[in-house]
Amino acid sequence: MKKIYLDHAATTPVDPEVIKAMLPYFSSKFGNASSVYSFGQEARAAVDSARHKIARFLNCKSTEIVFTSGGSESDNLAIKGVIDASEIKKPHVITSAFEHHAVLDTIKELERDGRIQATYIKPNRDGVIKVADIERVIRKNTVLVSIMYVNNEIGTVQPIREIGKMIERANTRRIMNHELGIMNKTHNSELKLHNSEKNAGRIFFHTDAVQAAEYFDMNVDYLHVDLLTMTAHKIYGPKGIGLLYIRSGVPIKHQIVGGGQEYKKRAGTENVAGIVGMAKAIEIIQNPKSEYRNPKQKESNPKHEIRKLREKLINGLLKIPNSRLNGSREYRSPSNVNISFMNAEGESILLNLDMEGIAASTGSACTSGSLEPSHVLLSMGRTPEECHGSVRFTLGHETTEEEIDKVLEVLPLIIEKLRRMSPFK
Repeated sequence: MKKIYLDHAATTPVDPEVIKAMLPYFSSKFGNASSVYSFGQEARAAVDSARHKIARFLNCKSTEIVFTSGGSESDNLAIKGVIDASEIKKPHVITSAFEHHAVLDTIKELERDGRIQATYIKPNRDGVIKVADIERVIRKNTVLVSIMYVNNEIGTVQPIREIGKMIERANTRRIMNHELGIMNKTHNSELKLHNSEKNAGRIFFHTDAVQAAEYFDMNVDYLHVDLLTMTAHKIYGPKGIGLLYIRSGVPIKHQIVGGGQEYKKRAGTENVAGIVGMAKAIEIIQNPKSEYRNPKQKESNPKHEIRKLREKLINGLLKIPNSRLNGSREYRSPSNVNISFMNAEGESILLNLDMEGIAASTGSACTSGSLEPSHVLLSMGRTPEECHGSVRFTLGHETTEEEIDKVLEVLPLIIEKLRRMSPFK
C-alpha cells in the first residue's frame, strides 16, 4: 500500500539537496565554529555564508539573525528576552487567543508568575485578527505584541504588515509625547533623544512565521516587524535548527548562559550542519525548479499548483453532509485544509485514515496527544463537538492529484462508518 503524507504543517521530509549540503559537516568538515584553527575556521565560514544567504531572504543584516534550536526556542527568546530587558515594572503584552503554544504558554507562564499583564485577542469567526482590536487594547505600559503570521491549525493568514504599521504609528506618537514632555520640563526646544531613550517607550512587534516562510513575503521591512521566528523543518530542512530575527536596537536578554555565540544572545556550540541545511532549504523554496517537487509544480508556480489541489480537496470534502471548513477560504495558506465533521471523532477519523495509508492530523502536532478541544477552534466560536470532529490536511511539494483523489475516495466512507457507530445522531 502506497503511503500518503498530508501533514506538512507538522513537519516535512528533508530535501535530498539539503541532505547533500549538510553531509560534509558531519564528517570531513566537522569542526567547532568557535575554534581558531583551520577545522574551526572552515565551519565558521560555512555558518557565516549561511547567515548571509538567510539575511538576503529576510532582507535584513546578517548580524540581526540569531540561530536557535527551532521555533519554540525562538518564540521563548523573543518574548522572555524582551520582557527581561524591559525597564517597565509588570509590562503589558498583547497576543492572540489562538497562537501556537510556544507563544501562548510562554506568555501565560509569565502572567502566572506575576511578571506581566497580558491581553488575548480573539479572532473573528473566519480565524483572522482585526488590527483595530489590537490597537484598542494598547496601554501606556504595552511593550510587546506577538501575533502569528499563519495559524498552524487552520492556515489563516494574519494582517502582519497592517499590524506592524499600526504599531509604528503608535510608537511615533509615544516618542513625540515623550519628547514634548521633556521639552516642557527642560524648556529645550532642540531636544534629541538617544536610541536607548526611544526604545524605552517602544512597543516591539514579534511574529511567529514558522508556517509562512514557504508561501508568503518574509521581508522584515515590508512586514514592519521587530522580531520574527522561523524554523527549518517546516520547509524541507532539518529538525533542531531555527532562527530569531532581531531588529538592530531591540533590547533582548539572553535566555541561555554559556559561551558568547550568536552575538551573546544565545550560548551554545553552533549546529553547523543544521545551519547549512536551513540556508539550503531557504534557497530551494525560492527556486520552484527543485528536483524534489512533483512535475506539475516544477512546471509552474508551486503556490498556485498546491492551491489548486487544496481547492479540489476542500470542494470534495464539503460534499460530505454536515461538514464545515474551519477558517477563511480567502485569507488562507495554499497548503492548509481544516474541516470539521459533525458526529465523527477526529482521532477515530485519523486512525481509519492511517489504516488506509493516509497521514493527517487533528491540529498542532505539538499537542496531538491531547484530548482537550482545540483552543484555536474554540477561540473562533466553534463548539466542542465541532472541535473534536476536526481534521487537518496540509499539502506539500510532493503531493499529487492522485493522492487527493484517494482521500476523497476513502474519507466519505470512513465518516459514514463512524457516524453509524456514533451514539450522537
